[in-house]
Amino acid sequence: MSLKGFTMKYGRVTTLLFGINVLVYIFEAVLSGNPIDISIEVLARLGQWNYAVINGAWWQLLTAMFVHVGILHIAFNMYFLLMLGSQLERLFGGRVLVFTYLVAGLVGNLVTLFLLPPNSVSAGASGALFGIVGLLIMTSGIIGGNIGRALTNAFVLFLINSLFPGVNAFAHLGGLITGILLGLYYGKKLRRKLMAMTYGYAW
Repeated sequence: MSLKGFTMKYGRVTTLLFGINVLVYIFEAVLSGNPIDISIEVLARLGQWNYAVINGAWWQLLTAMFVHVGILHIAFNMYFLLMLGSQLERLFGGRVLVFTYLVAGLVGNLVTLFLLPPNSVSAGASGALFGIVGLLIMTSGIIGGNIGRALTNAFVLFLINSLFPGVNAFAHLGGLITGILLGLYYGKKLRRKLMAMTYGYAW
């Protein structure tokens, strides 16, 4: 598939986020000398090492959401980014997608900073992706008129994806809650737009 075809299928902004993550991973692999598993030294420099953040490396809270620990890690995350990011981009546009990715990822990393020990090293787009999931699930609940069911689905999804060894459940939770809150706003906004299109007025 050509780049143009890829962009048309998944969306311009989703493709951009996908490309950034892949390029960062290539950079990690070169520094590690291993494309399969990234060394802990590289992850501590490019991802989020809580000790470094506490001592002034605040930018790691942002860079960590584009860093991955291994080939399977990035493969799974990028698959879900393409599937879920493209949905969000079609519904709300690229700006909302970028905003959700960055804010949910940042909140997830802040929760990680406060709740995991200082020597912890973490990385990955999972917090940002859970933000996208939370927004989509809450939007579906608002449009479908069943927010309780949407919250239940979000909680079950969190449990399924957060109970494995080595998974940063704190980043998942922070990102998911952020996405749910954003979904309350954008979901209601979309519902008003749909009502206006259906009945010819806004309310």
